[in-house]
Amino acid sequence: MKQTEILDNIRKRTRVTELNPMQKRMSEIPVRGTFTLLAPTGSGKTLAFAIPLLKSLAPARGQVQAVVIAPSRELVLQIAEVIRPIATGLKTVAFYGGHSMQEEVNSLAVTPDIIVATPGRLLDHIKRGQLDLGTVSSLVLDEYDKALELGFADEMKRVCRRLTGLKLVILTSATPLAAIPEYLPASEPQVIDFSATDTPRRRMQIVRVESPSRDKLNTLGDLLHSLPNGRVIVFANHRESVERIYDALKKQGLPVGIYHGGLDQNDRENAIVQLANGSTPILVSTDLGARGLDIPELSAVIHYHMPVSPEAWTHRNGRTARQEAKGDIYVITAEGEDIPYYITTDRDYAPTGHSADPIRSETATLYFNVGKKEKISKGDIVGFLIAKGGLTSDEIGVITLRDHSALVGIPRAKGKSLVDTLGRERIKNTRAKISLL
Repeated sequence: MKQTEILDNIRKRTRVTELNPMQKRMSEIPVRGTFTLLAPTGSGKTLAFAIPLLKSLAPARGQVQAVVIAPSRELVLQIAEVIRPIATGLKTVAFYGGHSMQEEVNSLAVTPDIIVATPGRLLDHIKRGQLDLGTVSSLVLDEYDKALELGFADEMKRVCRRLTGLKLVILTSATPLAAIPEYLPASEPQVIDFSATDTPRRRMQIVRVESPSRDKLNTLGDLLHSLPNGRVIVFANHRESVERIYDALKKQGLPVGIYHGGLDQNDRENAIVQLANGSTPILVSTDLGARGLDIPELSAVIHYHMPVSPEAWTHRNGRTARQEAKGDIYVITAEGEDIPYYITTDRDYAPTGHSADPIRSETATLYFNVGKKEKISKGDIVGFLIAKGGLTSDEIGVITLRDHSALVGIPRAKGKSLVDTLGRERIKNTRAKISLL
């Protein structure tokens, strides 16, 4: 693709109006060679590596040209959502565990140009003889440090040894790499280091909140009732704790969602959509939610439990103060609790339990049981909600379109009446089940 086309697509099809310095720098690298991009989470690195990746590709020619490997399902989905709207004329598919293997196989009926995948699922397709990666010329290993930490070294090696025609390789990492893996082209890598440039820490206010008891639930409730309206993630260290906190906050009437590895993939994806569109602006999560989630305008992070490592501290906090925005970090401490050396605070705060502009949900999420595979587009949904539901375009929030479903943010006050009204209508001559998520 030509760079002018890529940049034009970014302006027209994404929320980005101007590239940041890292993205500009990556747009200038040649489309041959090996590059290591060091960048903190939340810095816009997905778009940064997408630009040279797309520049390296030819028009669609019925062959896989590029592979992006990422260590989590959530990150795979995020990357694919960034690449698709700007990769006009090229087919992008996402492969990951928990997704229907048959649907992934079906998506290969027309050979994709770009595959974004977790290492294990990509290797699974290769073993089944469903993929020929000998034509791949460009590779991105995103969050390579995290992939090693999660034990994906062997899978990545086995995949990459199938990529015999690589010309462009990009590795991204939050920390410097000791060495480029031996299974990649033996080229001296060029390091592009944005790890210390405009770090999110400069835009964070880290606040200590003392709990009078070892059980921090009451303090957490008071803190959430004290904060201004916005989106917040509360981090705890164990699934059982996340469940307990979620149940307690729900009983307090707070608009809260839940996210951890014990939920099925669909429920996890729904939780992120509801956080992003404001239906449940508070999310209680394990550290699974600390990476790979594309959540705009997160106003605060709360550490209910102390993070177990400096990396966990960094990545939790990286959910806020993203893309030059500011964010608040709250650390709830109890008497006698050890505070790790890597946690430093800027000030103390005693929550009052009251806010002039409290966190609230004015949005509901409308669920359709039809999606892309039923030939439904976002435009179809917008037209349907305006023509049959009586909404204005300003009342229609973020639309998330999946293979067999769609989620739409709508005014909460109109949710029940919309379900009643739309249940009698057809969208694009298709009868759809419509409900509130």
